[in-house]
Amino acid sequence: MEFAYKILIADDHPLFREAIISVIASGFEGSEILETDDLDSALVIARENDDLDLILLDLNMPGMHGLNGLITLRNEAPTIPVVIVSAEEEKQVVLQAITYGAVGFITKSSPRAQMTEAIQQILNGNVYLPSDIIRTGKESAGRRRHNDDNPISPELLNSLTRRQLLVLERMSKGESNKQIAYNLNIAETTVKAHVSAILRKLNVHNRVQAILSASDVDFSQYLKR
Repeated sequence: MEFAYKILIADDHPLFREAIISVIASGFEGSEILETDDLDSALVIARENDDLDLILLDLNMPGMHGLNGLITLRNEAPTIPVVIVSAEEEKQVVLQAITYGAVGFITKSSPRAQMTEAIQQILNGNVYLPSDIIRTGKESAGRRRHNDDNPISPELLNSLTRRQLLVLERMSKGESNKQIAYNLNIAETTVKAHVSAILRKLNVHNRVQAILSASDVDFSQYLKR
């Protein structure tokens, strides 16, 4: 049975709003879709509709001022999941958006099927990251050096079991617990147990922090042991 969702699309490009509406209408039949074209009205709608299941938020529409708009929206409506939808494809911007409270990042160049899958993952309670960007790291050497300022120490990584390392590696690629369970041929409950152990051992509070910390780790050297 398909679930009917209530989703807000906040984007100042009418053609793109139409495209997203089409994706939701075909992929999530019966869903209620609200739309707006600036941050101020998005804030009003979020305050008046605390039963929203998801907000799809353009990074560059009026009032956003980059990621500041995301922070404002998260403060105003902390219980509503927010996904950034943007033409931006810099790895650093993607990771910053997740750091500031987004539960996903969808690039506007994504194929229709990929957008549908991304939205479904997020509605299922998972974080969605564009794996092609996370893997390739479209960033400058200067930004890469900046990321290295706060790496996971080798001691913490060595405290993980081999299976926990494999789970963390797949987490860092943006895979959900269900995907990890399938790819590693283990139960989803086992994945959840590994994730809890990973968070505890790495001294991080949530999955997103673990993903951010592990985005530049060379897992091959730790999996050799």
